[in-house]
This record gives sequence, C-alpha cells and structure tokens, in this order.
Amino acid sequence: MASRNTPVGNRLADKTAAFGNELADRAAEAKDSMSDMAAAATQKVDEVQERLGEFPGGQRVKELASAAADRLGTTADYVRTHDAKRMMADVETVVKNNPGPALLVAAAFGFVLGRSLTRG
Repeated sequence: MASRNTPVGNRLADKTAAFGNELADRAAEAKDSMSDMAAAATQKVDEVQERLGEFPGGQRVKELASAAADRLGTTADYVRTHDAKRMMADVETVVKNNPGPALLVAAAFGFVLGRSLTRG
C-alpha cells in the first residue's frame, strides 16, 4: 500500500479528497433540488386546494389536500434541515424497522424507473 508521503500516496489522497468534495457538492445540489420540488409541490397543492370547494365532496377533498400539503411542508423542512448523511441514516433505520414495506416501495420504484427508461 502506498504511504501518504509518497507521490503515489499524495495523488491517491488528492483524488480521494476531490471525489469526496464532488460527492458533497452533488449531495448539496440534490438536497436543494428536493427542497425546491417540495416547495413547488406544496404551492401547487395550496393552489388546487382553493378551487376544491366548488366540487361535490369538496370539503373532504380539501381536508385531504390540506393534509398532503402539510406532509409536503414537513418533508421540505426535513430536507432543508438535514444533511445527506443524516438522511441516509434515517432511510436505513426505516428500512431496517420496516423491511416488507421498504421492499415493496423499492420494487415499485424499480418498476416505474424501468418503464420510464424503456419508453424514452
């Protein structure tokens, strides 16, 4: 194994640091993007919610839309306040505590992703 004080070790350390920085940048971009998407979705739900009172059963639908907007807002807050490592740790905990539902979600996601890639 190359020592860190050798030219090979220094290059390896530099590449590792650069990869770590790149990964951190990508995680920050993903976090910002998720936060923006959650905010846009919350805004859209709020806009639709105002128009729902005109439909039959509108009050019940409005309550459901309000609950969805609250959950999206909570999700947006979570994404804003947690870093990528913390979010991954939380996902791991949820998967470990709920392996069946996690497997179903992963299968559904894989199916949707596969369908979108084959249609493109």
